[in-house]
Amino acid sequence: MTESYKGPEISDELGNLPIESAAERNPISRGTFRSILSTIDGRTVEELAKQYETPLFVFSEKRVRSQAQTMREAFRSRYPNTNFAWSFKTNRLDAICRILQQEGWSAEVVSSFEYGKARHLGYSGEQIVFNGPYKRRDSIERALREGALIQIDNWDELATIESVASELGGTYDVGVRVWLNSTHAPLWSKFGFNLANGEAYHAAQRIIDNPALRLHTLHCHIGTYLLDPEAYRLTVQALLGLRKELHDDTGHLVSCLNLGGGFPSNSLLHGMPGPTEKTIPTIDAYADAITSELGQLPEAEQPLLRLESGRYLVDEAGFLITSIVATKGAAYLHRPGSPLADLALKEKNLTGQPAKLSYVLDAGVNLLFTAAWFAINASPHRSVPGQLFPTRLLGDLCMEIDVIRENINLPHLSVGDYLTLHPVGAYNFDQSMQFIHLRPAVVLIDEAGEPHLIRQREDIEYVGSRERLPDHLDGG
Repeated sequence: MTESYKGPEISDELGNLPIESAAERNPISRGTFRSILSTIDGRTVEELAKQYETPLFVFSEKRVRSQAQTMREAFRSRYPNTNFAWSFKTNRLDAICRILQQEGWSAEVVSSFEYGKARHLGYSGEQIVFNGPYKRRDSIERALREGALIQIDNWDELATIESVASELGGTYDVGVRVWLNSTHAPLWSKFGFNLANGEAYHAAQRIIDNPALRLHTLHCHIGTYLLDPEAYRLTVQALLGLRKELHDDTGHLVSCLNLGGGFPSNSLLHGMPGPTEKTIPTIDAYADAITSELGQLPEAEQPLLRLESGRYLVDEAGFLITSIVATKGAAYLHRPGSPLADLALKEKNLTGQPAKLSYVLDAGVNLLFTAAWFAINASPHRSVPGQLFPTRLLGDLCMEIDVIRENINLPHLSVGDYLTLHPVGAYNFDQSMQFIHLRPAVVLIDEAGEPHLIRQREDIEYVGSRERLPDHLDGG
């Protein structure tokens, strides 16, 4: 050895930290500290829960706008000719849609209902992109009349659009959804025309040959919660290849490439290692992968880039405040110094399964559809000293499958304590259902920290107003 040996050094911090820090540093320890969430944009969780009751959805206007601004800067700083459309299916609350409308987002809809909602909110037809595998004929006619861009999903839909366009007269911009293998998994195959077998090319050529239609967009949405930006780079390359082939053969240069969405929020799937900062790529990484290919084209050939994001924009802006309504099992773990606590640890060593405490919450999977896939974080509203315990979070539905988290480390909490589940802003409200319980209230906290009730808590009159009793059953 040519280098002299240097012994280990002891840093100055050793001996200056509390004893609990050893548990926090041990990666297999549950630790002794649990971060709390006592406020949302300056409003205390306790105040919101008491004013509006739990369960309660809360959305942060500041976070929605911040995400929109971050995404806009990431893409337009690299490729100025970028347009953004808000995915209505991700969250169709009027207030959320209006915020993104003010930020310059157009509307991306996938049903007649969503199309009508976008028009009701003031989006013009030209500001709407109409996606989805099924569009009713009357909706197609309305969209074409109003100047919306229909992105065609299949041959039957193409035939319907050809028929409607012929009846209406004129020429209408449309897009084609392309299905391709971008090497990520799982591979989506439900939507669009296959690129590899020539189906997408023939559909595009058929549109180009039709004087009533003008091929405006090649669209490809490869999946959701995609953690590999390179999948988008490959998708851009494939769409550019199709675009060039069509231009060479027909002389028509498609003016827009639509890469859909699928960008993840800072959330983790069950079993996925964290922290999110190390697992989830930044939006800049996706912007690099997508725009670097487009930026290499001659300026005259650079298309409009369109994106249809949802989860990335709104998931982290959404919270669900819940109350603990009951505790079940392993109650002895709460007794400091109890010999049964040691017994629980022995049981874990023998069975391989931790002795768990269960908290029953006043919100279930009827409000948290994404809990089946995502390990939604749960934070107490107050600091609780002491050991963390392996805990199961149960919903209040009369169903065994109503489990929000099978395992999460939490301190000793009591009935009446609040837990805030986060992030839950994407899909959960839109996919919530009136199963056993009615839907809760929804509050938006504005940029000044003021709460606004943006959707009232449902009541029996609201639900009953849509039902009818046949005459022979009425009066009983």
